[in-house]
Amino acid sequence: MTPQAQVIRKGRPDVGDAVRITYEDFLEREWDDPHVEWVDGQVIMMAPISDEHDDVAGLLYSLLRAFVEKRGLGVVKHDPFQMKTGPKLPGRAPDILFLAKKNLARKKKTHVEGPADAVVEVISPDSRGIDRGDKFFEYEAGGVKEYWLIDPQRKQAEFYNLGRDGIYRPAPVTDGIFRSGVIKRFWLRVSWLWQRPLPHLVDLHKELGL
Repeated sequence: MTPQAQVIRKGRPDVGDAVRITYEDFLEREWDDPHVEWVDGQVIMMAPISDEHDDVAGLLYSLLRAFVEKRGLGVVKHDPFQMKTGPKLPGRAPDILFLAKKNLARKKKTHVEGPADAVVEVISPDSRGIDRGDKFFEYEAGGVKEYWLIDPQRKQAEFYNLGRDGIYRPAPVTDGIFRSGVIKRFWLRVSWLWQRPLPHLVDLHKELGL
């Protein structure tokens, strides 16, 4: 039997004396809290989220899923569904991921084996360093073509496209509108994310022609 893995609640693990677990074992286990990620053989509990984080992530997930399903573009998944972009990279659970139809072979029962085409992380105060630091470089190295960073507390939204040289560069936001480079014909008015209360999904569906 595999030894019980150490679950680290925040920060990077000190793996010196800790029991390691393979990613395969990590995927097979049922965790008391499913909001965990696998980094360097250790299981790390994700930062708690706020009500605002949950609302913004929920709005984006619902909007993206409706858009993608209506047009048959692929699939949209959310945390705690896993993504492991490469053999030497961590297993992460992005807030939202999009996998294009042509890449659906990467989707397994519990995770995406390889990069998603787009990933969205909604930033919480405790996750800001990881989302902007570790995950930014991991997703870049792993080949995620588009990375969205949404910070409701600071009312900041950043979008990055992966260049042919494997480097993320900021994607344009024109007149307050971001147009995805990988989700065909999808666009987002960034101010929707800062409205309080958030706009109704039915109204956004009409805006997007759903």
